[in-house]
Amino acid sequence: MNSIVTAAAALRRGEVSAVELCRRALASAESLQESLNLFVTLVGERALEQAARMDRELGEGIDRGPLHGIPIALKDVFETKGVLTTCGSRLFAAHVPLRDSAVAERLNAAGAVLIGKTGMHELAYGVTCSNPHFGQVRNPWNREHIPGGSSGGSGGAVAADVVFMAMGSDTGGSIRIPAAFCGTVGLKPTFGRVSRYGVMPLDFSLDHMGPLARTVRDAAIVLNILAGHDERDHTSSMRPVEDYVPGQEVSVSGLRIGIPINFYFDRIEAGIEANVRRVADSAAALGAELIPITVPDVAGLNAVGRVILMAEASACLEPYLARRQEFGADVIALLDQGRCLPATEYVQAQRLRRQFQLAFAKVFENVDCLLTPTTPNLASQVGQTVVEVAGEKEDARLAATRLVRGINLLGLPALAIPCGLMGGLPASVQLIGRAFEEATILRLGAALEDSGAVGYPGCPV
Repeated sequence: MNSIVTAAAALRRGEVSAVELCRRALASAESLQESLNLFVTLVGERALEQAARMDRELGEGIDRGPLHGIPIALKDVFETKGVLTTCGSRLFAAHVPLRDSAVAERLNAAGAVLIGKTGMHELAYGVTCSNPHFGQVRNPWNREHIPGGSSGGSGGAVAADVVFMAMGSDTGGSIRIPAAFCGTVGLKPTFGRVSRYGVMPLDFSLDHMGPLARTVRDAAIVLNILAGHDERDHTSSMRPVEDYVPGQEVSVSGLRIGIPINFYFDRIEAGIEANVRRVADSAAALGAELIPITVPDVAGLNAVGRVILMAEASACLEPYLARRQEFGADVIALLDQGRCLPATEYVQAQRLRRQFQLAFAKVFENVDCLLTPTTPNLASQVGQTVVEVAGEKEDARLAATRLVRGINLLGLPALAIPCGLMGGLPASVQLIGRAFEEATILRLGAALEDSGAVGYPGCPV
């Protein structure tokens, strides 16, 4: 039972109970905590009570849907009523919210069983999960390597078979990077598709909420539950939702897949490129059309994104900046840089952002989605600040975000899927779609998964 789909079927056949699934998840989380540090908080008693309630409901004929009785986790940025929510920061080390986030509300209503809150990079502002307050989160494939961030605990908890799904947030790649480094599926929906209400923010206009799971269909199941307008979130879209879960037999015949001839395959590890191009060939074998395309200046897009993130993150955390001693060194340095940016740079960055959005809309007139690597390199080692990619040295943080950051600026949906192992670490392919067309990239992802071209490699932890 390595997926929500298979576990849900087993529950309904009576082969396992929600309490048994919950006990297994808690036991796994506890056994791995010392070596991997995946969780900030576990809520064992509460989880078992909730699981028992889900079993009673199934016995009474009450079925809340595919997540009914399924153990899950939330990144510690999602507020949970009565449960510690730290955002990976000393600032909130004792913060016990009086409300649930919209995501927690919807998952709870769907019958999911929350077992705990996962570790993360401090304030969701980084990719290493080297947290000075709660310790280093480690990659279950190799504990000497990072899990990616900032949703590293969520990626690790799914990869290590602790939970079937864990929620993440993504401001510049923070769902897709841990998905890539930990070998899971990671979905960043369109901006405004999933409510941000009750999520401790890093950025006003770049934060996205989405799941990390083991299969594409599992991620789609979660999106079905979370998608939709929320009047409490002023950025929440009123665009109607659809059924995002691909059927059992999906066709991608005639789907136009853009393969960038610039930027996305520049300076990446040769093994990653080989795996990603193999996936593209598999899509063509399934009937999709591969179209070489030139994309707009993504390096420039990334530069614009860094300006906006630094300025908005500093503004967002302005009320706390007098408490400098409670920040980690890397985060306070980024916040200080943001405060030094001239207002004119921020305004110009927002103007350029709109131009890039229009330019990418033109690209999507000729293709239905883009297929790229998710990251140019595999998970770096704990403490490593510089990586060598294709023979060139690069800042580890900038390398990890290079192929994902710009998609947040555009607000487009993106899906990271594991596509092979290299030296015992996962590689990942990224599918990028038009705004609010998550169904397209999920359909392609499911078809590739069904063909065996991509998929969860099964972490040996």
